[in-house]
Amino acid sequence: MRIRILAAETMGVRSLATVVEAGGLKIFIDPGASLAPRRYGLPPHPVELERLEESLERIREELRDSQVIVITHYHYDHYLPRPEDAELYRGKTLFVKHPTSSINVSQRIRAYRFLRKNGVEELADRVIYMDSAEAEVEGVRLVFSEPVPHGPEGTKLGYVVMVLVEAEGRRLAFTSDVQGPMSRRALDILVSWRPHTVVLGGPPTYFEGFKVPVEHVERGLRGMELLAETPGLEELVVDHHLTRDINYRERISGLLDKAGKLGVKVFTAAEYMGVREELLEARRRELWRR
Repeated sequence: MRIRILAAETMGVRSLATVVEAGGLKIFIDPGASLAPRRYGLPPHPVELERLEESLERIREELRDSQVIVITHYHYDHYLPRPEDAELYRGKTLFVKHPTSSINVSQRIRAYRFLRKNGVEELADRVIYMDSAEAEVEGVRLVFSEPVPHGPEGTKLGYVVMVLVEAEGRRLAFTSDVQGPMSRRALDILVSWRPHTVVLGGPPTYFEGFKVPVEHVERGLRGMELLAETPGLEELVVDHHLTRDINYRERISGLLDKAGKLGVKVFTAAEYMGVREELLEARRRELWRR
């Protein structure tokens, strides 16, 4: 099994676009990227805009020869919503978050525009609602969780579906925007899957005490530490919301200590891919000053 992360916050954009190749099958999970419209009261810097275009072009290129596409929820950094990109889904097998069940209003509207108005349902070979589903495609096993909260229980941000990919004796769990996880139910599901590798969206520490209560952030940080105790876990890739914080390494010091003792390797997406880290959103104020 080969895992590649094409875009993420440590690579300059909001994303967790991940490609998994196994047994001749290419699976693209959450093929999208975006930028924060405002950060520190500032719009995206030209460097961010350039990195976004580069990321989207990589995503489009990878989509062209991906047989299976997975969309965990309908936030714009997790799929390509524009009508002009609809052709990229032609002939593909799509596993998507259910567009009307366990979903908030804004994502229900986005799902309708994407699947119906953009014509993706007609262009795709198959569109499968993946909530609590399981499938096998060319010898690769795909397991999808029940809808779990986009952060803490009761959040207004809706639900996401977590993904397990099992092939060639390896198990990858992709957790999207569970933010730690903050939800105990999401954590229990992840641990029960016993993955070798987890690609994880961490908690939004940059919103702590402002838009997100301190106790929710602490729950997300603790969730990552508990996840590190999963039997058989070898690699934990932590990025996305967490790495919008310039001081993210300080915030995960407990995780790094525990993982080190357990022999679990912790990476950001940039580290996992062996590229230079670019925290462009977190550095937006500095970019504009320069």
